[in-house]
Formats: sequence, C-alpha cells, structure tokens
Amino acid sequence: MKTTERVLRIGADFAGVLPRAHRAVTASGDFNPLSWRDVRRLGEVTLDELALTGMTLTAPPPMLERSAGSCAPAASEVAALGVVGANTAPDPVQVKSLERRRFGRRSYEQMTFDHDPDLPDSLVRAGFGGPATAVVHLCRAGDDRRPWLVWIHGAGQGQPIDLLFSRARRIQEDLGFNVALPVQPGCGVRGNAWPSYPTMDPLANVAGMMRVVSEVRALLRWLRPQATAIAVAGVSMGSPVAGLVSHLEPVDAVAVFTPIFGLNAMIAAHLGRWGPSVDDTIALLRSDVVEQVMSAVDYQSVEPTAPPERRLIVGASHDQMAGREPAEVLHERWGGELHWHRGSHVGHLFAPGVQRASERLLRSVDPESIRSRG
Repeated sequence: MKTTERVLRIGADFAGVLPRAHRAVTASGDFNPLSWRDVRRLGEVTLDELALTGMTLTAPPPMLERSAGSCAPAASEVAALGVVGANTAPDPVQVKSLERRRFGRRSYEQMTFDHDPDLPDSLVRAGFGGPATAVVHLCRAGDDRRPWLVWIHGAGQGQPIDLLFSRARRIQEDLGFNVALPVQPGCGVRGNAWPSYPTMDPLANVAGMMRVVSEVRALLRWLRPQATAIAVAGVSMGSPVAGLVSHLEPVDAVAVFTPIFGLNAMIAAHLGRWGPSVDDTIALLRSDVVEQVMSAVDYQSVEPTAPPERRLIVGASHDQMAGREPAEVLHERWGGELHWHRGSHVGHLFAPGVQRASERLLRSVDPESIRSRG
C-alpha cells in the first residue's frame, strides 16, 4: 500500500469516528441529546471507535501470512484432539524472578517463570513451540491463605496500569482477595519478546492463545495451595482464556467481560478499514479451515467447572468491537448471570453497574473469608 493511500485511509477513518458513533447510538431511535446518560453513551461509543481506528490503522498494513492449505495439517490435528486433548496439562511453575515494584502509590510483585506449552505437533512444526518467559503481576497481602482473583487483560493491555483497570486495590483491601494479573504473550511488558501475539497469522493466533491458556493454568496450580478459593476473569481478548481455563481447571467462579467469538474472526471483522488490499487476509481469517483450527480454543463449546450461580457474563449493548452476539450466545451455553452495560466495549471498565455485578460475584465465592476481613 502506497504511503499516500495509507495517510488518506487513516485520515478518513479518524474523520468518521464521531459520525459512526452517532449512528450506532441513535439507531434504536431513543437517543436524547439532552440526557446526560445518552451523551455519556455517545462518548463511550466514540472511545470504541477511536480505539478501533488506533489499533487497526496505526499498525503496519496487514499482509497475507500464509495460505489456507498451510493451515490444513493443524486443522486436522486439533479437530481430532478436541479442546481437552489439544490443551494438555502444563508443567509446574518454577519461579525465575520475583521483584517488588511500584505503580504510583501501589506496591506489587512482578513474577516471571519460563514456560514451554505442550502444543500440538503441527503447531510445533510450524515454529510456534518452545519456551517463553511468562510474566505475572501479583497483589497479595502476607502469607496467609486468601481467595485469589486471576484477571486476564484484553488487547492493548498488559502493563502495570491494569492494576487500575482491574480495580486490584479495592478487590484486595475491601473484599479480601489477592489478585494475579498474568500478561498475555506479545502484549504489554512482553511486547518486545517472542512470540508475537496477536498477529495476522491465524496459526500464530491459535498457538498464542493455547500458550497463554497453558501459562494461566500453570499459575492457577501454583496459587491453589495458598488459596481458599479461585475466581478467574477475562476481558475481551482475555475472555476465551478465562473460559477455557475455567473449563480445564477447577475454579470457584468465572467472569467474562465484553466477550469475543474468536480472535481471528474479530480481527477480520475490522480489517475492512484498509480497503480491498486486505481482502485475501480477511478471507483467510474467516475461512472454514481457520475456523477448524480455532476449535482448539473454542470456549463457547465448553462449560466452566464453576457452578452456574457463580458464572458472570458482562455484555455491552453498544459494543463496537465484539458486538452483542458473543455475550448472548455464551449465556445460552453457560447460563449464570448476564449483565448488560448500556454503553460500549471500552466503557464497561468504568461502569458502576458492572463493578457492582463483579463484586456480587466475588462476595459469593468465599463469604467467610471476606467477612473475617470485614
């Protein structure tokens, strides 16, 4: 793509942010420009559109990474293995480093450990196997046993500021939970380390998700002896990870926020901003063979080990990134509580109603432990 064409596309997309947001919130016909609630909703949807433009068009123009034929061996193998067979049990955590750090006035620990997931042979042959250094941010108080929340971030996150987005301080000090925030491969503080994730390569995306699922499972097994209970939560790109981990490991509660269908499908849904030059990439990401590969991480085909009354799904009624449908479909499969935020994908992070729903779930996990800390 020529530089001039790229500049024009970026400029046009930024110019269309507010009009697209306005169309989204007025489509139902009940938008009132004099209502603070509706104006806030417009602001949230505008944030979604800005984030999509920024993540999509400020990156290098996408290129076709491989052919559908090169995905066929992996598709055949993982289809035969199924979710459980493809995601094998991880090796135990051997702590590599544990450093005390600060984010503003907040103190936390950054833990690292080397992890080599047991990926299917076809993905190993494609170059996605091997050890990588996993990173986890830990917020814990003393050595006594407490309930733990494992919070898995979304795209564009993985930095210490996730301590604010996850509300780790309130969850720790007011609800009595310790909080672990694993960093997904290729994200945040792991952004310059191998492997790259997420990418335009559908095999890299499934291998990356299987890697982070294995890392989080290893983390849960490391936490279990020091935990009275474990809750797992995933935001956006972290929602499939939380869903899979909660199926493959015994957990006491699970929450997913603005869930997605599948990573490759979500990426494909927004690549059209680049124009016809990326049609081949979109077609590959949406192809049947790639969908078959992604069956290895299809969290909507399985159920959590947590009981239905401790399953929370948070959808956003004006979600411009993932849409409403993944939350609706997941609720049909999982049951549990479906909480709707009347705003956007990004805006749910700051919504009081979402915070109250999250805290209700956590208070139901280990009420005795929480009551004892007052």
